[in-house]
Amino acid sequence: MSGAGIIADFAARTMRDGVPQEVLNAARLHFLDAIGVGIAASTVADNATWSQAATSGGASLLGGGAAEAGAAAMINGALIHALEYDDTHIGSVVHGSAVAAPLALAVSQFCAASGRDLIRAYIITWEVAIRIGLAGPGAFQEKGFQVTSVGGAIGAAAAAAQILGLDRQQTICAIGIAGGQASGTLAFLADGAMSKALNPGWAARTGIEAARLALAGMTGPATVLESRFGVMSNFGHGASQLDDNLFNLGNDWFLREAAFKLYPCCHYIHPFLETVEQIMAEGVTAADIVDLTAFVPPPAAPLVCEPWERRQEPASGYDGKWGLAYCMALMFLHGRVDVASFETPPLADVISLARKMTWQPMQNHGFPKRFAAQIDVRTAQGTVSAGVPQVRGAPDRPVDRSDIVAKFTGNASRRLDAARVQQLMDIILNIDMMADTEDLQGLLA
Repeated sequence: MSGAGIIADFAARTMRDGVPQEVLNAARLHFLDAIGVGIAASTVADNATWSQAATSGGASLLGGGAAEAGAAAMINGALIHALEYDDTHIGSVVHGSAVAAPLALAVSQFCAASGRDLIRAYIITWEVAIRIGLAGPGAFQEKGFQVTSVGGAIGAAAAAAQILGLDRQQTICAIGIAGGQASGTLAFLADGAMSKALNPGWAARTGIEAARLALAGMTGPATVLESRFGVMSNFGHGASQLDDNLFNLGNDWFLREAAFKLYPCCHYIHPFLETVEQIMAEGVTAADIVDLTAFVPPPAAPLVCEPWERRQEPASGYDGKWGLAYCMALMFLHGRVDVASFETPPLADVISLARKMTWQPMQNHGFPKRFAAQIDVRTAQGTVSAGVPQVRGAPDRPVDRSDIVAKFTGNASRRLDAARVQQLMDIILNIDMMADTEDLQGLLA
């Protein structure tokens, strides 16, 4: 059986039979987190006008208003990813919610589907995207592509097909069509362009359009994943690990392993910010630092260390989200790294401190299964060292539900009043009980 066939069967089975309760509980909380992050992003000046690119229609935009389903999925996906505050499955390096949430929201509203179908579509998208990433660990990034947007397009097509009522063969075609359009490069790293945020939005839109096209009679290659010119050959290192990862669909549920992000910057930087907090707790201040050496897993270095001068002095606030040195300096000087940290142009005092920092390759890092960090800080009194073996928010270092509720409340409150924030949270945390998405749509409008 082709990979697309396995995915199509999994998607149909999940939409029909549902998921274990603990998977549903995790999905609700991750969906809540994604919606809050997208709402917060819509209030940032650099992002506030993106909705002007969307054609009019009836699907909710997280910044208010509505657009045609494909356009809404694209813009909402960009918003959810724009702050670098969206969740990540660490082993596959997939930002699943930035594809799954806008896809499920838009296609459910387009088809007047139930909240139960919405959350199941969300889960399908996540689970499939993770398997694509795990089938080529690190390979997508090595070739300059974001696995979120490649694997996300496949998952989005499988999920959209279920909401739109496609049969098995049509679903396989939708997956084949989506695989032919999957992309999402890391070229933004050259100058800090904002277009990376669009990668998951395009994937969500691709899923919707692929399913629509398949429903209208267009065919797509059944072997789009494993063929000579398929997804795994073009973006990964071949399909040798594909079957092992696809055959456990519906048996193992990996969404439960997705990590929540507690800082709005590249996830690879998070363990270093934790390590800075440890050093600060020992009484070391920014004024004490003579120099600092960060030990970085080499696979993460191209995103957060290269070129190092740019990671010390980013081209913009947005570019600062990938600046390891800049973010560590922010934490030392301000005691926090939050949404507001990147709403201004790079700050001179932060850049000055960042220029005292350097990096070296970390040995025995365990990446990508682990996001680890080690820092040595030299002061006039001696050297202080600290490190973490795994980032906070990962499955083996989970955060409390209350932390995610507080994060959502803070994010959503940037646009909505307290009563509407509470109503929105109540609906999302009970989304599978909703006969339709009208109340959710009304609150987002």
